[in-house]
Formats: sequence, C-alpha cells, structure tokens
Amino acid sequence: ATEAADSPSRRRIIVCAPETGAQERCARQIATALARRAYRGYATDADVDTLLQFFSSGERSGGFDTGVEAMVQRLLVDPKFLFRVEATPSQLAAGTAYRVNDRDLAARLSFFLWSSIPDDELLRLADAGQLGKDDVLRAQVRRMMADPRAAALTTNFAAQWLGLRALASHDPVVDQFPDFDDNLRQAFRQEVELFFGSMVTEDRSVLDLLTAKYTFVNERLALFYGIPGVRGSYFRRIELDDSHSARYGLLGKGALLMITAQPGRTSPVVRGNWVLRTLLGSPAP
Repeated sequence: ATEAADSPSRRRIIVCAPETGAQERCARQIATALARRAYRGYATDADVDTLLQFFSSGERSGGFDTGVEAMVQRLLVDPKFLFRVEATPSQLAAGTAYRVNDRDLAARLSFFLWSSIPDDELLRLADAGQLGKDDVLRAQVRRMMADPRAAALTTNFAAQWLGLRALASHDPVVDQFPDFDDNLRQAFRQEVELFFGSMVTEDRSVLDLLTAKYTFVNERLALFYGIPGVRGSYFRRIELDDSHSARYGLLGKGALLMITAQPGRTSPVVRGNWVLRTLLGSPAP
C-alpha cells in the first residue's frame, strides 16, 4: 500500500503547498483555518500556537504530513471542539433574557439543522455581526435547508423528538406477532423519517402531522398495512383512502404505535402520555 497523494479530505485540511523553507508558515495557515472551523469562530492566537507545537513535534519525527496529522489529533480532543459553551453577557442577573451572539447563533443553527459545525459562510456572517438580522437569518435557514446535510434534521432531531430510537429495543411477543422481523422494524422507521422530511421540505402545515392522508411504503410495509399493489423494496409515496384512515398522520404510523405499546398489547396510558409529552409538551405526572 502507498500513501494517498491527494484526496478531497486532504485538500480540505492542507490549504497551502508546503514549499521548502516555508513549512511553518504553511502550517500556521492550516492551523488557523482548522481552529476557526473546529472552534466555531472562537479560535485565538494561543490556540493556533498550541497546534503548531504539535505540528513541530510531528514534523521532526515524520515530516510535514505527520506534523499536520498531530495538529488534527490535538484539535479533535480540545474542549473547545468537544463542548459547546455559549458566551453570556457579564453582570447578567439570573433569569434575565439576552440576545444570543452571532457566533453562538451560527453554532445553534448548524447543529440543529446539520448536526455539524458551522460552515465558512455562517462564520463569515457571524464575524461581521450580520447573522442576527432577520432577513439574513431567514436566507441562511433556506440555504441550509436546501443543503443535503439538512437530512440530519430528520434522522437526528425527528428521531429524538418522536422517540424513534426506542424502536431498536422494542420487540413484540413472537407468538402473537410471528411475522415481525427487523426488515419491518427498519421500514417502520424509514416511513416516519420520509413523512417528517416531506413536512419540512414541502413547508406543510403542522396540523398535517396528525391529519395527512399520505404516507411512504415499500412492499414489506404495504403488506403489513394491507395496502395492495405495492411491489419492490424501495419506498414510494402513496395516497391513503378512507379504508386506511387509521394510517393518517403520525398517530397511524406503525413505528409510533409500536413504541407506545406493550410487547403483547396496546397501552392507552403509555400512548396517551406520549401524546401529552411529545406533541403537547405537557407530560402526565
């Protein structure tokens, strides 16, 4: 095996050519760019100097690339990368509301919509103090929602909010549900993710979460629901008629019915508390 001489991820990190006699200058440029992104705009000269110390140690033992590798390793264990600590105004009385600064707003946006760090455009607007302006903020949300990374809003936020992660630990009683298998479990989850994703991308009314007369199925899920004429493993959008009105909206989805039930029977108490907690924000005592 030979080392990769070039790759997209390498170009993303090594943003300059390490010319002879100017390796340290190039390393500082790399460290500055990495720290700015990883520390979400809060990088200081001291942070860059720390990374350069690790670069120097790695370069002595294995050359320029090894030095950059040591910088990246040090950066990935820094508390400023691992933890998000928001800046609060000094002398602020407890319980007092305050405006989030632009850098923290950029981080909130990126982790909510992308489950990742802010990109260069968000950081640029935050540094300029422009991100908090209503028109700029709306434009950035639209841009971010059009990005493929916004799929994380469905797979992470929706899964956490609706409790889809609990599907992995729910197993129906085998004797009562002999046709249940992991393929059906995965189909349950994907149906809800596609349904939630359609709500966001189509900018539908929040009421449609409960009343929408469509869903997404593949052959396995359609067979379980008793919906005829669906063939193949890929998911497709279908309109539900009155004969399948029990599948309207979120409350008709197999995934949510499963996680709000006991292994062998339904549970109005568990299901009702899920509605109170998840949809109304008022859990039962």
